[in-house]
Formats: sequence, structure tokens, C-alpha cells
Amino acid sequence: MMPSVSGPSRAPRLLVSVVTADEVRAAIEGGADVIDVKNPAEGALGAPTPGLLREIRSLVKTPVLMSAALGDAPHLPGTMALAAAGAAACGVDYVKVGLLGSARPEQAFDLILAARRAASDANSAAKLVAVAYADASRVGGLPAAELPAIAREAGAHGVMLDTAVKDGVSTFGAMGQDAVALFVAEARALGLMTALAGALQPADFEALGSMGVDLVGVRGSACDGGRGGRVSATRVASLRAALGLSASASPLPARR
Repeated sequence: MMPSVSGPSRAPRLLVSVVTADEVRAAIEGGADVIDVKNPAEGALGAPTPGLLREIRSLVKTPVLMSAALGDAPHLPGTMALAAAGAAACGVDYVKVGLLGSARPEQAFDLILAARRAASDANSAAKLVAVAYADASRVGGLPAAELPAIAREAGAHGVMLDTAVKDGVSTFGAMGQDAVALFVAEARALGLMTALAGALQPADFEALGSMGVDLVGVRGSACDGGRGGRVSATRVASLRAALGLSASASPLPARR
């Protein structure tokens, strides 16, 4: 029986991407609900090292959660399963895999399933989030509209939209607000946690809340100096306020 999902009733939680352990304190002080670890030098969802994940895991305490990017993945299910197991074993709550090379539905299913099983085997609490690119036509990735059904069939916990090309074009700019809203609505109807990232700004937040998005991911807007700069507690706090969040976070809703 498919799980039911209630209509939008809460502001999205805030995910802040960090690239070093030194940025974690500012992200938490500013009110991040999820600390996401990535390596932008290796792409939109560039993967960090296990050592960095373990170091940051020691700094992130409940109720703040932690996620790890596994990369803008080629279609190598075994390789990505190994990456998912390694990240999950470091104690993260979420592993995120970008479907860059798995452009066909059957390929996306195989990769998500392999990574999900491996993460769960390594850490039963770790949940897989499958990421499609709003600008998939620019990079040859899986069309974003196809992801929710595939992710649900493969047993993923959630889905995310991001942008592969970091040139200032946002997820809304790449797909259009109506298409983003349809993606979120389908994912919610399938019982999936929903997350959006990709050059999002405070002006976008009202629309996100009305869609019922669970999680909003930021990097550049949380940093002094943009995506390549350093996370600022003041900027994170401003983003949190723009989302309409109080100083204390409530847990993310259970999905599936």
C-alpha cells in the first residue's frame, strides 16, 4: 500500500553544504538542520574523503543531521555501491548520488538500487537520496521528471533536484517553476522526502514552501564570497529566517 503524504504544512528544513570541518561550526551556529559534506572541486556533488566525513561526524550532534555527496556518478553501480557503503560506514544520515551517467530509466534504477542496498548494509540508519539535475539537457543526465517513480521503485528514501552546471542558472531557471512543482508533487505522492538545491535564493523560498518541499540545500548563498568562499553563520541565519524557520528545528518528516 502506498504511503499517504499530507499537504504542505511546514517550512522546509535547511541543508548547508560544507567543504571543510572548519565550516561546520558556522553552519550549525547559523541554524543548519543538515550538514552536507561535498567537494565542489570534483563537481556539483563532488565526493569528500572518508577521513573528512569521520572528522565532521564527530562535530555534528543530534538534532542536526549529516549527509554526504557520492559524486556526479558515472553509470558504474558497483563503484557507487562501494562509495555508498564507505560513506554510510562513516555514520552519515543521508547519502546523495547524482544520476549523471545513468541517463536511461533502467540504468538509474540499477544504480540507485545498488547504492541503496550497500548503504543500508553498512549502516541501517543511512538513507539514500537520489539526485536528478534540473539542467539535465545540458549534461546528458536522466530527465528530472523521470526520477520520482524510479527512486520509489528502487527503494530510495528521497529525491533531490540540483543543477549540474554551476554558472548561476538556478533549478527554477533551468526547469521552470511549474515543472519543479510537478516533480515535488509526484515525489510527495509517492512517499518520498523531497529536496531542492541549485543556486536557490531567498526570493525562491516562498514558492518552495507552498510546494511542500522538505529540504532546501544551499552553498553559495550561505558563504561569504559565493560557492568558493566560506560558510558564514550570519548568512545561514538569514537564510533560515527567510525560510520562516524558528531558532529551534523540528525533525524532518518520516517518509516511506
